[in-house]
Amino acid sequence: MNPIGVFDSGLGGLTVLKELQATLPYENILYFGDTAHVPYGNKSAETIIRYSVAIANFLIEQKIKLLIVACNSASAYALESIQMLVDIPVIGVIEPGAKTAAALSVSKRIGVLGTKATIRSNAYQTSILSLAPGAEVFPVCCPLFVPLVEEDYLGKPAAKLIVCDYLSSLKKHSIDTLLLGCTHYPLLKKLIVNEVGPLVKLVDSASTCAGQAKEILEDLKLMNESPNPFTRFFVSDDPESFKRAGGLFLRRPIDHVETVSELYQKI
Repeated sequence: MNPIGVFDSGLGGLTVLKELQATLPYENILYFGDTAHVPYGNKSAETIIRYSVAIANFLIEQKIKLLIVACNSASAYALESIQMLVDIPVIGVIEPGAKTAAALSVSKRIGVLGTKATIRSNAYQTSILSLAPGAEVFPVCCPLFVPLVEEDYLGKPAAKLIVCDYLSSLKKHSIDTLLLGCTHYPLLKKLIVNEVGPLVKLVDSASTCAGQAKEILEDLKLMNESPNPFTRFFVSDDPESFKRAGGLFLRRPIDHVETVSELYQKI
């Protein structure tokens, strides 16, 4: 059975991959991390679209049956461009996350954490308000969260100080739900909960995206039932660093990573 394709600007999409493997344990998966250009969150919309379309084309060439844009910045800016170019289902992480946040919030006071590009796009704000008119959405840009994860700084004092600083503005808004609008951010859950408190419900876009993928495959009768699924990893640069850091994300070793140099030339 054809595999699912997943891509992200780097390591963050591995949180989506991990949820996919838990939700759809028999599926074959191809994962592409654009490690030559991480992070996408501080890049222009035009650049994000260009990178995303090139990666999508590569994965389509691998005969995938479903494409998951596991990057919030790419979902915000490139999802429609990709959907127009391909004839398979393409989903991002924004819509399922927004849907879950809108449904969970009782007070309809919802915080959203994201990169500069994601917050600037207003994608989460627009999606939440379309589902829950009258809701109040409080976006917070957190540009240092991705480097904290990518550089393995989560256990250091600086991480706690940065999380405290970014989230301080949310405390005065009395939110009851907080959407983690970047696939890196689930790795910061413990630090985030320490700041906002255990009563604030956290919405993880990785798990909600995996749930939507399952619904689509079931509806289209494309579920894989093979007892020996495979996962292949591709990057645009530095495969050894990806193997090392990716193993920490997945909590298991990554044995082999392929570098796609021709894609880099196309981009």
